Amino acid sequence: MLDYVIRNGVVVDGTGAPGFRADVGILDGMIVKVGTIDEDGAEELDAEGLIVAPGIIDPHTHYDAQLFWDPTASPSNLHGVTTVIAGNCGFTLAPIKAADHDYIRRMMAKVEGMPLVALEDGITWDWSTFGEYLDRLEGNLGVNAGFLVGHCAIRRWVMGSDRADQVANDEELAAMTALLAESIEAGGLGFSSSQSRTHSDGDGNPISSRFADRREMLAFCEVVRDHPGTTLEYITNGCLDSFTDEEIDLMVAMTTTARRPLNWNLLTVDSRTPDKTARQLEASSAAAAAGGKIIALTMPTLVPMNMSFRTHCALFLIPGWGEVMGLPAEERIAKLRDPAVREELDELAHSESAGVFRRLSHWANYIVGDTFAPENAGYSWRDIGSIAEEQGKEPFDALLDLVIADELRTVLWPKASDGDAESWKARVDVWNDPGALVGGSDAGAHLDRMCGSNYPTSFLGDCLRKRKLVPMEQAVHWMTQAPADLFGLHDRGRVAEGLRADLFVFDPETIASEPATLVEDLPGGSPRLIADSIGVVRVLVNGIETVADGAPTGNLPGTLLRSGRDTVTVDTSAT
Repeated sequence: MLDYVIRNGVVVDGTGAPGFRADVGILDGMIVKVGTIDEDGAEELDAEGLIVAPGIIDPHTHYDAQLFWDPTASPSNLHGVTTVIAGNCGFTLAPIKAADHDYIRRMMAKVEGMPLVALEDGITWDWSTFGEYLDRLEGNLGVNAGFLVGHCAIRRWVMGSDRADQVANDEELAAMTALLAESIEAGGLGFSSSQSRTHSDGDGNPISSRFADRREMLAFCEVVRDHPGTTLEYITNGCLDSFTDEEIDLMVAMTTTARRPLNWNLLTVDSRTPDKTARQLEASSAAAAAGGKIIALTMPTLVPMNMSFRTHCALFLIPGWGEVMGLPAEERIAKLRDPAVREELDELAHSESAGVFRRLSHWANYIVGDTFAPENAGYSWRDIGSIAEEQGKEPFDALLDLVIADELRTVLWPKASDGDAESWKARVDVWNDPGALVGGSDAGAHLDRMCGSNYPTSFLGDCLRKRKLVPMEQAVHWMTQAPADLFGLHDRGRVAEGLRADLFVFDPETIASEPATLVEDLPGGSPRLIADSIGVVRVLVNGIETVADGAPTGNLPGTLLRSGRDTVTVDTSAT
């Protein structure tokens, strides 16, 4: 008898090929039969009218902390995700010394929007090495999870606070490369780093990895090259706007030195800036020409992100705004009342130097979310433009007056400025580019600001009933086999005999996502945005149901993915 049989479904196997009617049989967590199955299953599902697809693989998450208090990785699990890659952007919770617990917590709160109280109350912090960190998660996961080793943690361990803003000397570099090797040998999937100007620690100082020179970066890549089943992830200034020649040269050197793929996050597409997209994809073509592989992650949906003048968000990153936004709240309010300061901030937000952040300067298009002051009653879910017109003010003045009345707590939702038909057409071109990959939700980060974890169901619903930009089979391929191939997950990402039974069963007539809502369910009562799914009938991880009819089952059958054991080498020099 088989453990589980899915009968009468249409199998969309992850390869991009047309779906076909078949049963799927599971035994000991593996797919053992795809076709007509006469044998009974201890558990069976009639999938008549349903799609049976591989589980979704999310290539860019920050579930490093959340998995300790929420091993299901919600709400990603509700949207068909069965595998997550974490430890991105150079930010990991290990290796770590006890003296650095507070520093790492405050850095994660600043750069990844994880509530400090949740990091303090929701985690035991009883590990030191990367291997010990992985061991704490082993056996208590509802999804398969793999973790890159973060540059910031390695630098903090070796260089401490005194030399955080220095170039590493020979002794320090030797210690850091040895620590990376040890962490990968314990199961780390590779190396991640950020040298983006937008990333500062909890003290407001540039993160230490921003001071690493080319010699240091390539030394880490040599370590990655020497270990099987590994990969690279790298964030730089050009990921936000447009790569410089120097950035492309370093990224190409990294992938060719490591002989491993390098992915970066996140390529945004806007029909008004086609040159930016083309320039960012030049990194991929340059790497291919040199025998490397650079992959740009790009989202297939528009992810709403709320803004606040009180807590850290993209508004704080507008060039020139930091001096005001970095002040304590009361001092910030005083500055924002000053007409001269308002004029300067408005000019900076509209200037060429604002780069990609210029899209935040369309003040009239902001939708007001939650408000708190009595004088703001009735403004929720209205746009600033209409409020400004009603009050006889300029939009920026109306916005600031409103948020000041709320003591900066107002929730603001910028309207998407890149939802035009031409931008969607440009996105399809990017999705089809060999230098790009669909995915990159940032799930587990910026918890009260955005919810990108629902992209699989949103994308599939769009493919089947809304814009219909690409066939559903192609969308499934981009979210399953394609990321599996990038990370060397050789036994996942497809529905085929001999592979792991990570499966996503959904109703093509209804598959979609509910709108994101704010809940206060994090440790310490901190808020986060989550979205329920529609039309998700079953999610199986290693053959065990983790979601049934859109609700979690409580089962925790996930695997802690370790390099070399659960991954194979994707050697770019061999292609």
